Amino acid sequence: MARKRNSRYSGIGGQAVLEGIMMKNSEKYAVAVRKPNGEISVELENYQGVMHGSKIKEIPFVRGIFNFIDSMILGMRVLNYSASFYEEDSSGKTDKANGGSGEKLLNALVTVFALVMAVGIFVVLPYFLASLLKGYVRNESLMAIIEGAIRILIFILYVWGISAMKDIRRLYRYHGAEHKCINCIEKGRPLTIHNVMRSSRLHRRCGTSFLFFVFFVSIILFFFIQVDNVAQKVILRILLMPVVAGISYEIIRLAGRSNNILVRILSAPGMLIQRLTTKEPDESMAEVAIAAVETVFDWRQYLYDNFGYEVDESWMDETNK
Repeated sequence: MARKRNSRYSGIGGQAVLEGIMMKNSEKYAVAVRKPNGEISVELENYQGVMHGSKIKEIPFVRGIFNFIDSMILGMRVLNYSASFYEEDSSGKTDKANGGSGEKLLNALVTVFALVMAVGIFVVLPYFLASLLKGYVRNESLMAIIEGAIRILIFILYVWGISAMKDIRRLYRYHGAEHKCINCIEKGRPLTIHNVMRSSRLHRRCGTSFLFFVFFVSIILFFFIQVDNVAQKVILRILLMPVVAGISYEIIRLAGRSNNILVRILSAPGMLIQRLTTKEPDESMAEVAIAAVETVFDWRQYLYDNFGYEVDESWMDETNK
């Protein structure tokens, strides 16, 4: 088992939540959370997503738009669920209820507000900051590159800045545990705490890399599509974000399935930024991530189908002691 193996695409993905991990496989997702009393709670649910069953979700460059919307909706849902373990009602008991229509409306409003803030900070603000240099830079193409560089810089400063918060640092560690679990499986290793801890915390299909591709693609797009009116420039940037997201999704989808030199070059900047958004987890965090994976994914069958061997359960028992 020590021999080096090429990675094989597994199809599972995930997200770090408050003191836990969400893992998704097709329409099933599981949220594993380390409760205040130290126990691990795991919830298994289905999420079909917007436009479920529609052929439009299979169209390249269009499917990425809906996948991005789904990730936003599901991301807020699982974050709220994990936070519920640490919110006490007036009786002192933890409230894990899903909530009624009022709570769903509030969650929808929070999601919309977060999206508006993201557009303002990462799309509109870089344009206006770059426009301050107009008196010094006359070339519109160069201005588009400067705007893109500012956008990436703001993003890097943002993820670095929020890492000063204690909860975010722990979130980054759980993010690392999520990646380690997926890398462990896709490298053909049995899913044990030992194997997870020695796996890489960086992964090409990470949302951080996706965001880098969004910024990179936007530079290219805005380089070729230019207008003179300021209002039109801002509106155009906002309207083109679904197009940017669709293209970026196809790139990161390719990155998750290929290992050629071009893919490695394109993935390198996003992997570097992941060093900010992932941190090394401890074994208790890896245990939570494993619990989430095992709820939605038969990794033993996956290893047999893709790497041709069956897992020795007695060896597993000894390894986990």
